[in-house]
Amino acid sequence: MFATGVSRRRFLRGSAGAGLALAVAGTAAATSGCSQVDLSNEPGGGTLLKRLRDRGSVRVGFANEAPYSFLDKDADLTGEAAELAKVIFKRLGVPKIDPVPADFGALIAGLRSGLFDIIGAGMSITPTRCKAVLFTDPEFNASEAFLVPKGNPKGIKTMQDAAAAGITVGVLLGAVEADIAEKSGVSPGKIIRFADQPSAFDGVAGARVDAVALTSISLRWGLKQRSGLNLEVTPPYRPIIDGQEFLAAAGGFAVRPDQTDFTAAFNRELHVLRDSGQLLAIQAPFGFTQDDVPAPDLTAEKVCQG
Repeated sequence: MFATGVSRRRFLRGSAGAGLALAVAGTAAATSGCSQVDLSNEPGGGTLLKRLRDRGSVRVGFANEAPYSFLDKDADLTGEAAELAKVIFKRLGVPKIDPVPADFGALIAGLRSGLFDIIGAGMSITPTRCKAVLFTDPEFNASEAFLVPKGNPKGIKTMQDAAAAGITVGVLLGAVEADIAEKSGVSPGKIIRFADQPSAFDGVAGARVDAVALTSISLRWGLKQRSGLNLEVTPPYRPIIDGQEFLAAAGGFAVRPDQTDFTAAFNRELHVLRDSGQLLAIQAPFGFTQDDVPAPDLTAEKVCQG
C-alpha cells in the first residue's frame, strides 16, 4: 500500500512505464496491499469513519493532476486537494493518507469497486457524476479563463466573446469547457480538443488555436511551470449560460452514495476551515485565490441540481 512518502521507483514500477496516470486495473496491481472493501451494508456510511480511525489511514484515489493532487519531485503526494485531505482527516482522527493512483476517468469506478475510500482529485461536481457518487460540499468554485498570446490580440474575456469573434478554442478532452463553449455559441468545428494541458499550451504557442479555455487555477499554475512561453492568462470570469451561472467548475471530494453520515462529518470540518480562512491558506500555495473559495451557501446539493 502507498504511504504518503512512497518511493518514486515503487510508483513507477506499479505504473508499468505508462507514466503517472494509471487505469483501475493498473491501480489494483500497484496497490496489491490494498483490498477491495464492500461498503454497501453501511446505512448512512455510519461505520466508515470508525473503520478509518481504527485503521489509522484513509485510501485516497487521485489522478496525478497538478495543482489538485499530484506527486512532487520526491514522489510525495501534494496539491490542493491532497493537502486539504491531510488536514481534514487529521481533524477527523485519521492521521495517515494512503494515495492510490488512477486515470481520472477511472476514479469513480475505482471508488465504487472499493479500491479506495474517497476521491481527492479536484473533481468537478456535475449532475451526471452526482448520480454515481456522493460529493462533499465544494472545496473550491473555480472561475474560468483563457490562455492567449501576450497582449490578447483577439480581445476575448468570455466564451461569448470567443463565439462572436469566431476564433478556435482549445479544450481538454472530457473537460467541462467544451460544454461551456457549445452552450455559449462556439461552432463545434471551432472547438479543438487536446489530450492534456501541455499539448494545449503548445497549441496556443504554435498558433494551432487562438485560445485555450480552462479554469483560471489550472491556467495560472500551468503557465507558472512554463514561464518561457509568450502567453498570458486572461482575467477570471464566471460563465453565464441561459442567464444562470455555470457551476460545473465547483469541485469536491467524492465517496460512495451511501456514505451520508461520513460526508456530513467531512463537511463540518470543511466549513470550519472555509469560515476561518484556513481553507484559502491551504490552497494559496497552489495558485488558488479568494475568488476560488466557495460561498457558504454553495452546497453539493445545489451544484448537483445543475
